[in-house]
Amino acid sequence: MEIEMKYSIGSKENADLIWEDASLLSIADLDSRETVYMKAAYFDTDDNILSKNDIAFRIRMEGSRIVASLKWNGGSDEGLHTREEINVPVDDEICFISPDPSVFRESDQGKDMMGLLKQRPLHNVLETRFLRRKMKIDTGKCICELAIDIGEIVTDYGNEPICELELELYSGDQASMTAIGAEIAEKYQLQVENRTKYARGLTLLNIGAGVR
Repeated sequence: MEIEMKYSIGSKENADLIWEDASLLSIADLDSRETVYMKAAYFDTDDNILSKNDIAFRIRMEGSRIVASLKWNGGSDEGLHTREEINVPVDDEICFISPDPSVFRESDQGKDMMGLLKQRPLHNVLETRFLRRKMKIDTGKCICELAIDIGEIVTDYGNEPICELELELYSGDQASMTAIGAEIAEKYQLQVENRTKYARGLTLLNIGAGVR
């Protein structure tokens, strides 16, 4: 299960301040600090069978690495996001044009997804493109990744900027992660973000298509 906190940062200047925050650097693995360009494409059928069943099928390039992700049973409350997730490395950029759902065939959820698809073709629904600055931090009670994402969500009905902070729990106490998230949010006046990038993109599509 993926467990993470999401916050809207508000400005690139605020993002820079967080990235260089002395308190965070004091508990960070400094060797883990890096900046990675990410682009992702989300796929669904013409009748949106996956999103109707709370399933997201994503192909993402993370630097030079390409990963297929299957996400389901998502939920959020006060910026805390939880969902089930499977990640499978793939080695061909053609998957951004013609994704292969059978990469998840070894999992029960992958089999369920293929049953829903019934061989119907998938198409690119929306994309995200952003720079991610990330580092591992250790609060003493948990280890998590802090990521700052700057970029945009791209859809056929317009784009929306991405300027957000994520804290993803790797191990340890969830309450410790939420506590440090609350400290950062208070210090830099961040707003909790209950929507994923994908959900925000779907909202743009629904508004553009006149769906209420």
